[in-house]
Amino acid sequence: MTTLTEGAKAPNFEMQTQLNKTISLSELKGKKFILYFYPKADTSGCTKEACAFEENLSTLNKINIPVIGVSRDPVKKLKAFADKYNLTFALASDEAGNVTEAYGVWVEKSMYGRKYMGIERATFLIDEQGTIVKIWPKVKVTGHVEDVLNTIKQLDQ
Repeated sequence: MTTLTEGAKAPNFEMQTQLNKTISLSELKGKKFILYFYPKADTSGCTKEACAFEENLSTLNKINIPVIGVSRDPVKKLKAFADKYNLTFALASDEAGNVTEAYGVWVEKSMYGRKYMGIERATFLIDEQGTIVKIWPKVKVTGHVEDVLNTIKQLDQ
């Protein structure tokens, strides 16, 4: 498993989004952006997190910071999720798992004593040169987007 640190180069990626577009690290060069990983589309915590990003999208758009949500869900499921909750930012599908593994968020989890592999909720702020500026590991959904916005404001001062 990869453990990324702040100041490291962001691992390369290329994924399909719910908008039938390909999104890649190289395409985002020159832009600061948020890459967040969530376990599963249309589950309670993931929906709450996605809706919080959507609610703050106008603020992020004003400072030209795109948001990309990543899960291992197929594109079709991401499209249904985006349509159901009116999500307008990119939801990227990492069905093969290469990106979740490269970013170190594919981990062993445990629920009710059962161990399984899954995505650990995490957010990465990546700068214009493709460097990881900030990592929020093991994200707790409540207040997370506000924390991300406050950190971005502090970094831009």
